[in-house]
Amino acid sequence: MSSLTIGITTRHRPRALARLIESLALLSDLQPEVIVFDDGSEPPAAETLGEIKTKLAVRTIRDDTGAAYNRIVREASTPFVLLLDDDAVILSVAPVRRALEVLERDATVAAVGFAQAEADGRPWPIAMQPGRAQQPSLVPSYIGFAHLVRTETFRSHGGYRELLFFYGEEKELCVRLWNAGLKIVYLPDALIAHVPDPAGRSGSRYVRYAIRNDCLFSILNEPLPLPLVSIPIRLRRYTKMAQTVPGGDAGGFRWLIGELLRVFPDAWRLRRAVSWKTVRQWRHLGRNAVPYVAP
Repeated sequence: MSSLTIGITTRHRPRALARLIESLALLSDLQPEVIVFDDGSEPPAAETLGEIKTKLAVRTIRDDTGAAYNRIVREASTPFVLLLDDDAVILSVAPVRRALEVLERDATVAAVGFAQAEADGRPWPIAMQPGRAQQPSLVPSYIGFAHLVRTETFRSHGGYRELLFFYGEEKELCVRLWNAGLKIVYLPDALIAHVPDPAGRSGSRYVRYAIRNDCLFSILNEPLPLPLVSIPIRLRRYTKMAQTVPGGDAGGFRWLIGELLRVFPDAWRLRRAVSWKTVRQWRHLGRNAVPYVAP
């Protein structure tokens, strides 16, 4: 029986999905289960997959209500799940094997993050990676395009907050995992290509949800009185980020405030503040390269 499920989320990116599925042939020796979550794609992902020749068994779930990764992990029957955005590309089996070895050897590691690379294998700049280290390291969070999670740990800690909907779910889960005494490991030489596909992307949507969810991160997790300081700082950051949107983001700040007021009752109900020790640890990991030492 395989120890690995591969979960892929896709929406309106048939070419990217086809490229990723074809690259999974490199992982065939691992005999993974493959689950594709189709978030309302047109054409449906099942049609795209029907045109691809692969020896892997691929199962499709079509649902446009979101919560893709949570659904995939619930459906998985293996101890580990490799979660991939549809614009990722597998370059080699070695990175996935190394990540699996970390989780198999160390029960305190909840998830492993991969390094972003170009399609030809060249790594992205360090500033765009989960950590600054050039060796296996502990990091506050992984980048969602490709990450390996321990199935039961993900489930038992509630997975991603569906309240966040888009962007920032990984960071919010990871701070809760650190608060529970678990670890997030980044492997800088475990490269998986990230070839962003512009289909379905919106600069204004990204900026709005990035700030919205950073504010919700504070409400959900930060001990008082820290949110009273961090939320105004995050809201001020919106103005600078909105300037990067071509043509600006008219009405974006009004939308942002309205959204925060709308979801605040639910966020406050879900709030479980982490400890000040976790806050200090989180900040230390974000500012320093902390080597990961396997047991």
